[in-house]
Amino acid sequence: MSQARRAASVLAIAAGLAAIGLVVGAVTMWVQYGTAVFFETIAAGWQACF
Repeated sequence: MSQARRAASVLAIAAGLAAIGLVVGAVTMWVQYGTAVFFETIAAGWQACF
């Protein structure tokens, strides 16, 4: 396997793990805080960023 191909594979795996982590975090927040607080937290985060 070439060096560039290996780097691409590592980046793809890292991106996949990051996406899975975000989904797990969102589901955890949803379960812990409920839907209303979850959506308010996401909305507040978007407002703080933009």
